[in-house]
Amino acid sequence: MKFGYIYSNLNKPLLNLYILCSASFHKTNKLRMCSLEKRGNLFLLTLTGDGVDEHRLNSTLISSIRSALSDASLHSTHGSVLLTIAQGKFFCNGFDFNTTDTIFQLINQVKCMVAEFISLPMPTIVVITGHAIGAGLGLALCHDYVYMRRDHGLLSMNEIHKGLMLPDYGVELIRAKVVKRESLRDVLLRGVKVKADEAVMMGLVDIAYEDRESAVEGGLRMGEELAKMKWNGKLYAQMRKALYPELCSVLGLGFKPKL
Repeated sequence: MKFGYIYSNLNKPLLNLYILCSASFHKTNKLRMCSLEKRGNLFLLTLTGDGVDEHRLNSTLISSIRSALSDASLHSTHGSVLLTIAQGKFFCNGFDFNTTDTIFQLINQVKCMVAEFISLPMPTIVVITGHAIGAGLGLALCHDYVYMRRDHGLLSMNEIHKGLMLPDYGVELIRAKVVKRESLRDVLLRGVKVKADEAVMMGLVDIAYEDRESAVEGGLRMGEELAKMKWNGKLYAQMRKALYPELCSVLGLGFKPKL
């Protein structure tokens, strides 16, 4: 595995990032994969695309994200932080139903991905740069800090409209991250579509920014602040698991504090 310089086309603060990823992450965006870049203690996970890619979750994308998380975990140090963004109109538009994967396969693969986010030995930040629907919103809520842009993007758990039942870990993830009773009801039982400011009031999002650039810059600033703390990543992951015992139980993580 080698380090090298790349230039990001997102905005100036992301220029000259160090790339740390396997060869698969260099493949074209046609495969709807992701890239993992490193800048100091910050790992930048980007769902790549050509601007119209919906980043729907299929085996290819899920495997790419899991590989990126594995690489970040392997190369983490005290003070490491993960920031996740996406290119294009969508952050993630849920499951890919136009794939050879069955829904049961996708549900099980996403379950493993959620468990790996919860177990990641570093703080995690997501900037919802576009629409996050269904399992795509679940992907966003896997993170510790959730930011969103005001000028574009909707959040929705639309399973109630699709006639689909959320898996147990999906329900527990929402319950763990959305503490307001009325927000839980509206998200799960009404399938409401919400924009950034309403998402903040509902407790789905921590901060809403005016546009993509300011949201990504906000995520980078938070990442830099967290990196300065130089926290022990393994301890951080244990603390996170302790915070969400019911979620960890259905994920099969079986949290036990180390004294």
